[in-house]
Amino acid sequence: MPAAHQLKREIGLFTAVAIVVANMVGTGIFTTSGFVLQEVGSSSALLLGWFVGGMFALCGALCYGELGARYPRAGGEYVYLREAFGKPLAFLSGWISLIVGFSAPIAAAAIAFSIYLLKALGAGPGTHRVFSIVGVPVFTFSLPVVLAVAVVLLLSILHVHSLRAGSRVQNLLTLFKIALIVGFIGAGIFSSGGSIDHFSGSVSPGVLLDGKFVVALIFISFAYSGWNAAAYLGGEIKHPSRNIPLAMLVGTLIVTALYLLLNFVYVYALPPEEMRGVMEVAAAAGARLFGPGIGRWLNGAISLGLLSVISAMILAGPRVYYAMSRDGIFFPLFAKVDETRHTPAHAIGLQAAIAMTMIVSASYDRLLVYIGFTLSLFAMLTVIGLMRLRFKDPGKGPAYRTWGYPLTPLIFILGNLWIITFSIRSRPAPVVWGFVTIAAGLGMYVYFHRTRSPHPKEER
Repeated sequence: MPAAHQLKREIGLFTAVAIVVANMVGTGIFTTSGFVLQEVGSSSALLLGWFVGGMFALCGALCYGELGARYPRAGGEYVYLREAFGKPLAFLSGWISLIVGFSAPIAAAAIAFSIYLLKALGAGPGTHRVFSIVGVPVFTFSLPVVLAVAVVLLLSILHVHSLRAGSRVQNLLTLFKIALIVGFIGAGIFSSGGSIDHFSGSVSPGVLLDGKFVVALIFISFAYSGWNAAAYLGGEIKHPSRNIPLAMLVGTLIVTALYLLLNFVYVYALPPEEMRGVMEVAAAAGARLFGPGIGRWLNGAISLGLLSVISAMILAGPRVYYAMSRDGIFFPLFAKVDETRHTPAHAIGLQAAIAMTMIVSASYDRLLVYIGFTLSLFAMLTVIGLMRLRFKDPGKGPAYRTWGYPLTPLIFILGNLWIITFSIRSRPAPVVWGFVTIAAGLGMYVYFHRTRSPHPKEER
């Protein structure tokens, strides 16, 4: 029986898989395929891009599975990088998680939820006011903003109240989202509104080295992000040595299959010239296959599906800040667990406050530009850490070992390095902001390292 200040292992395999799927399936799959097609030029290259992105995610999940089985504690990358490289790099990963890994995507998904919901209800955005100080916008008031703040607040309260209740709601939301996607795929494939003639264009091996294809992979990789969600809940998953790697593997395979099938339906529904550069590609495909009246219903269904990804990120993120606090390199308040509910209430509250601040200040969109770069960088460093741990002590490790080692981690490392390199070349501004965030994190680490001491009883 865990002490009152510790997290409880209450999450089973089904919920762990649901959390992985919910974190992965967000706005990306419903909005990015039109932009990807615009970059790669053909439907064949589009499908290849989504397949390659899925293989990168699968390689990452296989590597993280071994780390999760080896260190079944709350915190994800923070714990793994701490064990492989020490606390400074671990703190930076936690800092990135707090700012751009969870809070910013929560804010963005909440805004998307409110916009889709208002479209489904046939309501406009209403009054939109921006309050500025010295010409700099600091506060935005509108109906979408109010709805977005409300949904973040309510879901955060739910996950503070009870892990069990939050998990059940998470499962229901995820099942609804999967049912929505499977139903859309099934109905789309058997619809007579599309055409197989839309599949055109051959793909040569050289496309993998094309700059536009790699730029497309940046968008695709963001849509696949979340495959490591189970790692953050390592301290609350039952039988972690088995369930953590299995949850990431099964969840990633499910999402890869769904993404490929969804893109098949998009291409079947829309000719390339109507798909290129279209943001609401799912709604456009639905309107073509089932008639214009479906758009409103589809917007409503997508808005409910977005609740799943918001809930999943609210659930996973605070476990990182909790782990940092217990190591004495973050404010001690966020290491506290509610004695009766066994949830990291203060850490959940911190994340909610940051996400809601981003929503009302409209600053979250600037952060989203460099999410892909920063998360790819630290995921790559984490897998390098796995290889370092193997090299330091080759005989020690959990029952689960990464399949295909060392080829699997090398594919993941080289793939992310490939994406990072092209990010720097094609989009230098987000990279600069990424390094500014990392520099700020280093400053925070120095402060906490000098002023705080580790928690006397580290979680094991």
